[in-house]
Amino acid sequence: MNTDTGPALYARFLRGLERSPDVPAFEVGAEAPSYAQTHRRALLWAGALARAGARTVGVLAGKGTTAYTGVLAALYAGAAVVPLRPDFPPDRTRWMLAASGATAVVADRAGAAALPELTAGGGPVAVLAPQGGPGTLAPEPGHALTRPRPVGPGDPAFLLFTSGSTGRPKGVTVTHGGTDHYFRLLDERYDFGPGDVFSQTFDLNFDCALFDMFCAWGAGARLVAVPPGAYRDLPAFLAERRVTVWFSTPSAIGLVRRTGRLSAAAMPGLRWSFFAGEALQCGDAADWERAAPGSVLENLYGPTELTVTVTAHRWAADVSPHRAVNGVVPVGTPHPGHDIVLLDEEGRPTTDEGELCVTGPQLTPGYLDPDDGRDRFLRLDTRVWYRTGDRVRRLADGELLYLGRLDAQVQVHGLRVELAEVDHALRACPGVEEAATVGVTTDSGTGLFAFYTGTPVPPTELARGLRRTLPEAVIPRHYQHVDTLPLNPNRKVDRSGLAARAGEVLARRGPAVPESSTQ
Repeated sequence: MNTDTGPALYARFLRGLERSPDVPAFEVGAEAPSYAQTHRRALLWAGALARAGARTVGVLAGKGTTAYTGVLAALYAGAAVVPLRPDFPPDRTRWMLAASGATAVVADRAGAAALPELTAGGGPVAVLAPQGGPGTLAPEPGHALTRPRPVGPGDPAFLLFTSGSTGRPKGVTVTHGGTDHYFRLLDERYDFGPGDVFSQTFDLNFDCALFDMFCAWGAGARLVAVPPGAYRDLPAFLAERRVTVWFSTPSAIGLVRRTGRLSAAAMPGLRWSFFAGEALQCGDAADWERAAPGSVLENLYGPTELTVTVTAHRWAADVSPHRAVNGVVPVGTPHPGHDIVLLDEEGRPTTDEGELCVTGPQLTPGYLDPDDGRDRFLRLDTRVWYRTGDRVRRLADGELLYLGRLDAQVQVHGLRVELAEVDHALRACPGVEEAATVGVTTDSGTGLFAFYTGTPVPPTELARGLRRTLPEAVIPRHYQHVDTLPLNPNRKVDRSGLAARAGEVLARRGPAVPESSTQ
């Protein structure tokens, strides 16, 4: 095998192939093909994609053999991967196909069924569907690649689209050079090996899925897709599949807690536990550590524009809570090779607290549409920096504390309110487990609407509890108990959905002084 693969992301899989040829590369239900089987199939499919001249390949498939093999085949063909979901709104997927310039699509049955609507009126798209069908590419053994095509550090490995919660999605280029730096650092930091079994909770269009796939494949380990039903008894699922490395959004902790399965030592087989994608609460970290006492827990942070994650904080029960702000676990220190700048409200560099800006080898070269980067990148001291939109505090030792999103600040009666601070205060109220506060427009200006889980509590009691720590002017006037906080497709709390729900509730009930609606 030619091992001179340079910075290619697919080199991770080739390394796993050498270490564990007969081990399952991934496991989805009853599907569990080995590294060797997956490699041969990917070379076969890559030959068909290469003959079609594909430089950008959409992978329109749910987690399974088609999706994982399609990702690898596209990389082997020297193409950029665009992960797509068959269950996304057609207009959204059609837009992403066009914006990425994909000329080939690898599709499973659900994806192939959706394609006619997605490509109607568009340019020609070559389709590789394992189940076959009229007009699909037919991989031929005689045209299979004998080795992956070479790529350079600046070549795109993935084209990922942001969630698009405000406006249309932005296409982010993730390069082979960026992923090479990223995974080299992870290799130095962690001791993953062929005996590990990685969870995959993230859908493949979420950048955190790259961590799972390519850490597992680089170690020759097994990757296990976690189905939604597994959360009914997650400890049993992890024990059955012998999972040793867990990675999810923090929302999963509350989900497992609600099933009653987050008990002491319930997950003894875990060696590593990672959380990213939203703020990790100290209480959640402590509960998870108690349930997985043999696991090292880390809070990871990073936007897609900085290649998955760019900081890490290792949880320590005797240190982390004392550093936390609003009960949020610190996000840690930046990866080696990266520099940070904090900007004040006027856009000027400041020392201790401000908007986090980062530059370094994991930085994307830009968006597919350059206009999308007009307010996200700045040039400073001859370098390009990414403006994360996140407010942080920098401690003397360089560790960063997460304060919240800039767009999570709202003005209420002239006062700037940090929604994270209100959420933290609500969680301290008796009976409240999880909380999410949103700003809504009312006849008297912007007001606060609080959603919470746990035991229904009279709104007057909640307001009384909040007065112990919050100014009167920023006490939410509206409260609603919910069984669970809704999650978006990336399993983060769906705050835009909550804001829309709050607006609907207020439209129905009219102005009020703390009221409660229970559902």
